Amino acid sequence: MHIKMTMVASALALAVSAAPVHAQVSEAEAARLGQDLTPMGAERAGNEAGTIPAWEGGLDSPPVEHEPGGHYADPFADDEILFTIDASNLDEYRENLTPGQVAMLETYPTWKMNVYPTRRSAAFPEGHYEQTMANATRATMTPDGLTFEGTTGGIPFPIPQSGEEAIWNHLVRYRGESYVMNWSQAAVTRTGSYTPVRFDYEYDFHYGSLTKSEDEIEPDKIANFMQTVTAPARLAGQILLVHEYLDERQAWTYNPGQRRVRLAPQVAYDNPGTASDGLRTNDDFVMYNGAIDRYDWELVGKREIYVPYNSYELVGDTISMDDVLEAGHINPDHARYELHRVWVVEATLKDGTSHLYKRRTFYLDEDSWMALVVDKYDNRDQLWRVAEQHNINFYDIPMLYPALEVHHDLQSGRYIALGLRNDEARVYRLTDPRPARFTPAGLRGAGRR
Repeated sequence: MHIKMTMVASALALAVSAAPVHAQVSEAEAARLGQDLTPMGAERAGNEAGTIPAWEGGLDSPPVEHEPGGHYADPFADDEILFTIDASNLDEYRENLTPGQVAMLETYPTWKMNVYPTRRSAAFPEGHYEQTMANATRATMTPDGLTFEGTTGGIPFPIPQSGEEAIWNHLVRYRGESYVMNWSQAAVTRTGSYTPVRFDYEYDFHYGSLTKSEDEIEPDKIANFMQTVTAPARLAGQILLVHEYLDERQAWTYNPGQRRVRLAPQVAYDNPGTASDGLRTNDDFVMYNGAIDRYDWELVGKREIYVPYNSYELVGDTISMDDVLEAGHINPDHARYELHRVWVVEATLKDGTSHLYKRRTFYLDEDSWMALVVDKYDNRDQLWRVAEQHNINFYDIPMLYPALEVHHDLQSGRYIALGLRNDEARVYRLTDPRPARFTPAGLRGAGRR
């Protein structure tokens, strides 16, 4: 079975990449949202080959037996594998793979991609759709080209005209309201050994909130975020607090040994992520976060790519963390890939700036704007790391949400996996916004030796 990739027409791709950063779409173009385009700006129709179905609203209601906050039952558990891609048949599917995925298949004889029927399950609340469709003619990039204005919620650029607009769609996509999650991270050695680092995460989203009043939303704030290490004992008690704004980041850390709160300007760009063994940068978290100022961004066009999608088994409680983690890569028997259309965005390091990655290629899901795959290149312009974002639909919200994030280092033969929830009793729990908790004083009060 050979599925051809689909690129936007050459003329359109050139027009998109050459479009001015501050361009807006016309009223006629915006009117397509909710018609031949979905409210999020995706093509509603399936592809010509019939291998990508039409979007019919996504998965927007839970099964009767679902317990809020608990693990999500797989609504597609009866789907059978269509075919498997491995090193032996790589050339047959190369056109629908990223360079990083090709490198994974060529590097690891045990790596494979089980491809399932495509399920366009992405769904979001109606309020989010309404905000997004209104943004098509009101949201604009700021004059410096680094952030945007004109909206406080929704996908700002559902019909993007530049790479900057597309990556902002990823950065501020809907991820819920206020809640707590528990999961583990594992930096896996070449032999497959690891020591899990367990975190408590607290999120309080402002941008795009559908439950906060105008008085409760802080202007230009994306979210408050708190990360607490709970295991192993040598790291337990470390806390990171972040206030993420459209145009800046404020961060503080609490050190339990010193019992002190300190400013943490290093929590940005290519500084190492918490307990990551140097396998991911701070701005690798959730595939990309933070300022966009160190890169030039190009919107290349659209492709059909086999991407992680609907990964319920991989992150569910029917298997354990040990079942997921293996030497070289995660266990491919539990991963699910589907053919989806993605926006391709190329980020190239600007002259006069520095970063571990000279170039990154992002593959953004057209139905959710989540970055599903990122190919990352070193300063010799050689492929270095490959990241994949496995996801599931939190169908009781609803929202397509990151599930297991994996960053593979092709040069060291190691990888780091974030979001391991298999052994957790609950996936998340909703909380009331507590502004005082997300302050340096609140951080000091939350800390313990």
